[in-house]
Amino acid sequence: MLRSRVSPCLLVHNKGLVKTVKFQDAKYVGDPINAVKIFNEKEVDELIVLDIDATVENKSPDYQMIKHLANESRMPLCYGGGIKTPQQAQEIIKLGVEKVAISSEALRNPSVLREMADIIGKQSVVVVLDVKKSLFGSYEVYTHNGKKKVKKKLEQVISELEQIGIGELVINSIDQDGMMKGYDMKLAEKVRDLANVPLTILGGAGSPDDVLKLIEKFKIIGASAGSLFVFKGVYKAVLISYLPEPILSKIREIAHLGKRN
Repeated sequence: MLRSRVSPCLLVHNKGLVKTVKFQDAKYVGDPINAVKIFNEKEVDELIVLDIDATVENKSPDYQMIKHLANESRMPLCYGGGIKTPQQAQEIIKLGVEKVAISSEALRNPSVLREMADIIGKQSVVVVLDVKKSLFGSYEVYTHNGKKKVKKKLEQVISELEQIGIGELVINSIDQDGMMKGYDMKLAEKVRDLANVPLTILGGAGSPDDVLKLIEKFKIIGASAGSLFVFKGVYKAVLISYLPEPILSKIREIAHLGKRN
């Protein structure tokens, strides 16, 4: 049965764990492997790791780092960064990763998604869309860490991705990234109405209540966050954490209903 998932999202830059604000000003917050070890103890639902250097610098996936992450992780792991070919996706899955996340290549060469799905299974193919609100209030899709705008509208992009066949869609709000003021609920609702595949919303969570509000409103949906799980307090002291048990219990109760609005 489908259920709501809460996934910490770790950003890797120069092999270190960082956190950004609106995709800028990457702040070093520690070693990715140490974070994985702590999240193991927290028994998180799933972990998303995105290498934010790979695509921008036209690098191949760092298989050695991926292997270390997969070997250490006791939770389902989704990895993204620099993946362009079905062969690369297959190699990453062989290392013990459950899902591969594709972003810019999915928009540049959508047919590669079908090829990946044929090899590793559709359920293992995740597309990450970085989305930003325009001056006119519409939502636009970007690639390369928010530097390149995609000419197609968000609605068209989602429709084409679903026609090709993907396992999951992650919507990452550039405007809300690192702001810790809550998810963009209008964006979540818009995409929720458009998408017919499992959906995860990323960007903006600043408290456990923000996660709960998202899941209470949309029921069976994935909630992901970065700053919420690596920072504590107004001064953003580094502290790896997860949701408190009372919040997790409420989310499990919602998931148990197994209903989708």
